[in-house]
Amino acid sequence: MQLPIKWKLTLWSSLLLFVLFVAYNAVQYVYVEHWMIKREKTSVQQTMRAALNYFLENEFAFKGADLAPIRSFLERINGQNQGIRVFDGSGNVIVSISNGLGGGWGETPERGIDNEIAGTWRQSDNLLMMKSPLTIFEFNGTIEIVRNTEDFAELIAAFSRVMLLCGLGALVLSGLGGWMLARQVLKPLQSMSDTIRNIKRKGLHERVPLSGNHDEIYTLMSMFNNMMDQVESSFLQQKQFVEDASHELRTPVAIIEGHLAMLRRWGKNDPAILEESLDASIHELFRFKGLVQELLALSRAEAAPPEDDWPPADPAETIWQIVRNSAVVHPSFRFDAETDALAGVAVGVPEHQLEQILHILIDNSVKYSRDLKAVHVTGTVQGDQVCIQVADQGMGIPASELPRVLDRFYRVDKARSGEQGGHGLGLAIAKRLVERYDGTIKIDSVEHGGTRVTVLLSAVPRINGK
Repeated sequence: MQLPIKWKLTLWSSLLLFVLFVAYNAVQYVYVEHWMIKREKTSVQQTMRAALNYFLENEFAFKGADLAPIRSFLERINGQNQGIRVFDGSGNVIVSISNGLGGGWGETPERGIDNEIAGTWRQSDNLLMMKSPLTIFEFNGTIEIVRNTEDFAELIAAFSRVMLLCGLGALVLSGLGGWMLARQVLKPLQSMSDTIRNIKRKGLHERVPLSGNHDEIYTLMSMFNNMMDQVESSFLQQKQFVEDASHELRTPVAIIEGHLAMLRRWGKNDPAILEESLDASIHELFRFKGLVQELLALSRAEAAPPEDDWPPADPAETIWQIVRNSAVVHPSFRFDAETDALAGVAVGVPEHQLEQILHILIDNSVKYSRDLKAVHVTGTVQGDQVCIQVADQGMGIPASELPRVLDRFYRVDKARSGEQGGHGLGLAIAKRLVERYDGTIKIDSVEHGGTRVTVLLSAVPRINGK
């Protein structure tokens, strides 16, 4: 039980092949032996019937002139390596012929023989003997036919030797075949094991080489590679997240630390310096608090499962509610919405999370708008999905930056990020919320020409008009 799986497969497959070969040869040996014995017995029985029929038809008295034709007939029906003898009632030999059997091939039969006794083996001298009583008028005797089976015994012995040699050869070949089979079966697993060692030694970028045979092992290796892709991606994202979070948190902590150190040294005695330091520290503390809250929101968006207990949201009503609230908060902006196509349609997203998604998108549009302060929200239905678009005419996003704007802590206008108060987490949170409910989010933008964010969410049937 402590052997490696390679040797276990080798031994078990070899044993199975060997047992099957031995079983096949054993069945073949028994069948051939019984078939040959049966054939010999059938030949002897036919000879016995021919002799009995001849004697009964001619009603021989087994005396004088009868012996010559009897001998002639028996010599004619006698086979190779076979002898025939006729005994009288006293056990004396009346007629005896032999064809290649040799002398001393039989003994006088005992009295009281049953009628047509089946042939029996005599292992001492390889003789197959059949005896039958013979009664004609006043004559009571016995016919005995003996066949020499030495050739048959030699054939069986040779057959046994061949089977033994073939069995030994089969054992060697089955062992070799089992080893090759185990090696072929375990080769992909060995490759996977080597890849795991390389991953531990070289890094997460190592992958299992895939073969062209699309079998179960191929599927396993492909799934392993896909898993490693996800692990590597998660690791890189986590590393980037830690680096970005450390960078973002370091700034407010350093500012607060600097002001507190200054106050401790000499600034606490100057009311103006004290007021300025307190204001700056409180401002940075609020930034710090906002960043922590956004990190917690992002963590919940990534880890929490979809909420199934909440009723589907009415996208049209939610859009208008967010637009009205945004107009109050940003009176200098013009907000408008088109939601006629969403009448009677619901989305499989809780209302409070749909509000959070729309708040993030509209807040980004407000932050990055310049002279043309207008935000337009459109809601339509595309097949079995609800499409919500938030468009502005702001600064836009360069084409080279578009693939990364949904990453955590990524901001296009880094120079103005401090003024705008963002941390680069809003779109990342929106993306996680949308993907949690099997939706998609896409951003189209032209630098200095505005940005349009498209969100696709699954439409669900409304129940009782709700």
